[in-house]
Amino acid sequence: MNQTITKSFRDIFSRTVLFFTLKVTLISAAITAVVVWLFGSFLTGFVKGYLSWIPWEWLQTTGASVATVAIAYMLFIITISIVTSLMIEPLLIKLAAKHYPNQPVTGSPSITKSLLLSLKAGLIFLVIFLFTFPVMFIPLVGALWMLWLWSLLIKEPTLYDVGSLFISDKAELKAKKKGTTLLSMIAAAFNYIPVVNIFAAVFAQILFLHHVLSSEEVGSRK
Repeated sequence: MNQTITKSFRDIFSRTVLFFTLKVTLISAAITAVVVWLFGSFLTGFVKGYLSWIPWEWLQTTGASVATVAIAYMLFIITISIVTSLMIEPLLIKLAAKHYPNQPVTGSPSITKSLLLSLKAGLIFLVIFLFTFPVMFIPLVGALWMLWLWSLLIKEPTLYDVGSLFISDKAELKAKKKGTTLLSMIAAAFNYIPVVNIFAAVFAQILFLHHVLSSEEVGSRK
C-alpha cells in the first residue's frame, strides 16, 4: 500500500500527468458551466422544495444556497471523473510501460461500459447526497460521510478502466477490489482542497494502476 501511494505521488507531478489534468479540467469546467446554465434554476427550485420541511425560513434560504453551490461543485467533480475515465487509456499505458515494462496490455475498456459505469456512480452519488444532505453539517461525521460518497464516484469505474487494460480474467479482476475502497477515499480526499481537487480522478486512476500491477508483479515472481 505504501509503495502504491509513493509511486502515485511521484507520477502525479510529472509533466505528462499535469498536462493531462489541465486538459481534462478545462473540458470538465466547460461542460459543467453549460449544465449549470441550462438547469441552474431547476436545481435551485428542487433544493428549495426539498428543504421546505425545515420550519425556519432563514435556514431554508441559507440551506438552499449552500446546497445549490454544493450540487454545482459535485457536478463538476462528477464531470471530471467521467471525462478522465474516457480519456485516461493512453496515459495509463504510458505509465505502465514506464514502471512495469514487462506487463502487456491485454485489452481495452469499452467506452460505452466505462461511460455507463461513471454515470451510474454519479447518479448513485447524487441520490445519496441529496437524501443525506443534513448529515454534512455534523462535525467530523459529515466530513467522513462525504469522503465515502466521493469514493463511490471512483471505485467501480476506475477499477474497470485500469483492469480492462491489463487483466483479462474477470474473476481475477473481481479479486482486485480488495483495498480499493481505501484507495478511493485517499484519492477523494483531494476534493477537500481547492485547485488540488482537479487531480482527484487522475490520481485515483494512477493509484489503481499501481495497486493492480504491483500485485501482478509480485505474483509473477513467485
